[in-house]
Amino acid sequence: MSALWLSLTLGLVAGLADYLGGFLLVRQSPSARALRYFVALGAGFMLAAAVLEMIPEGLRVNARFAPLLILAGYCGVHLLEHSLVPHFHFGEETHHHEFLSAKTSYSVLLGLATHTFFDGVAIGSGFVLSHWLGWILFFAVFLHKIPEGFTMASVMLAGGRGPAAALNSALFLGAMTVLGVLVINLEPDWVRVGLPLSAGVTIYVAATDLVPEVNREPGLRMALVFFVGVVVFFILRLLGPG
Repeated sequence: MSALWLSLTLGLVAGLADYLGGFLLVRQSPSARALRYFVALGAGFMLAAAVLEMIPEGLRVNARFAPLLILAGYCGVHLLEHSLVPHFHFGEETHHHEFLSAKTSYSVLLGLATHTFFDGVAIGSGFVLSHWLGWILFFAVFLHKIPEGFTMASVMLAGGRGPAAALNSALFLGAMTVLGVLVINLEPDWVRVGLPLSAGVTIYVAATDLVPEVNREPGLRMALVFFVGVVVFFILRLLGPG
């Protein structure tokens, strides 16, 4: 299978995981603890992948501007979350008193759609450079997709929208992931910008959105799950080429 079709297929798989998260909420909510395990595992894997793969590769393809683009990706999401998107708990069912209007719910959708678009950009950029990097970034994205879809669906329900709107919002996040993959594949030269930007976004999502959720859980168990995510990355790196 060519890199184009493989990246699009895996982008679709990652996008469907968003929908699965929304479906689980609408049909039968999983426990917050189970979701936090996914969050912790994904945070560790994402942070390791961003620091040890995305940043070095970004510097290799765009040594001059990569540091600035990484910072821009991080700061851009930070600005978005503190202007358009109100505070919410990632990967956890939202309490109904936190979201009172449909407008607020759609602002959260916009913020998470930005995340998911760059999820797709990361996957597509990885496969433009190598199958190995593409697979690593796919796993990094996939691990946080179910909590992400669960979060989005819960926000829509808390904003007074029905189950159909909750499922459609999770589906929209998945579609934005596929769009991000497609954009990079249509213009592979954009990897010089897309990979460093998505590295900054990935670091923000892992370290600023996900790690605080891990830290909310008392005790050592959740912290260990975070480190398991890092260890899984290192194992895959040892098994990979080079």
